[in-house]
Amino acid sequence: MSDGLPGDTCSGMTKQPSLFISHGAPTLVLDPSPARDFLSALGPRLGRPRAVLVISAHFNAAQPTVTASPQPETIHDFGGFGPEMHAMQYPAPGDPTLAGEVVTILRSAGFDAASDERRGLDHGAWVPLKLVYPDADVPVVQLSISMNQSPDWHYRLGQALAPLRDDGVLIVGSGGTTHNLRAFFNGNYRINDASPDWVDGFADELGDILIVRGHDEAVQAISQLPAAKLNHPTPDHILPLFVALGAAGADKAMRLHKSATYGVLRMDAFGFGAEALAAEAVARQGQ
Repeated sequence: MSDGLPGDTCSGMTKQPSLFISHGAPTLVLDPSPARDFLSALGPRLGRPRAVLVISAHFNAAQPTVTASPQPETIHDFGGFGPEMHAMQYPAPGDPTLAGEVVTILRSAGFDAASDERRGLDHGAWVPLKLVYPDADVPVVQLSISMNQSPDWHYRLGQALAPLRDDGVLIVGSGGTTHNLRAFFNGNYRINDASPDWVDGFADELGDILIVRGHDEAVQAISQLPAAKLNHPTPDHILPLFVALGAAGADKAMRLHKSATYGVLRMDAFGFGAEALAAEAVARQGQ
């Protein structure tokens, strides 16, 4: 029986939400943390979508590029971790048909989109998805960001993709609410350390902007916050948020999760069209 959640498979091809999640360090998949617990509990609440379209901070291209491999490899695009991380695999199938649909949609919207049949799934995709869908049985397609393009460009990219949600495609922007790696490496932070004020201040205000203000204002305001450059010295981990926001359509932002790892990495998650998920998350966290 349906319980009314966005991805309830009992109700057929249910419209999927658009999400922004923070994937943090690659060891998120191993290390106990509130963010890991949140992602591990998210899959059953979402149900099974037709496929997942992931916009990852770790896939940058000059033009919108979509993975089109029927069986994408697991890319270990990181260093300095133990053999257990490098041995991990996430053998989710790809979806060349969906990849073609994405290219067609984006080209119709005026984007010079292309597909890539060789590229696999980077850790910005497979690390969180290994927690959300551990059986790796949901098809996954990745779409690149373009670091030489503006937040508004990425927002319009998401707007073009919004109709896919009606066809059962879960759109996930995977980046980071905050992402200053220099501070991370220089600060000797432990996984459960409290965040400094410049991290919490930015992340909390970002959430307020998303939830309270309209989409257009949010696209402009986020990059203008006083600590924006400090928390995002490069834009790669915030750009997936704008794609998820664009794909939201008229749906308002809902905070699904709020936590931090290693002090400087806020792991917040937001959902658009995910009211049931948000209500459950608020009840669980007592916010």
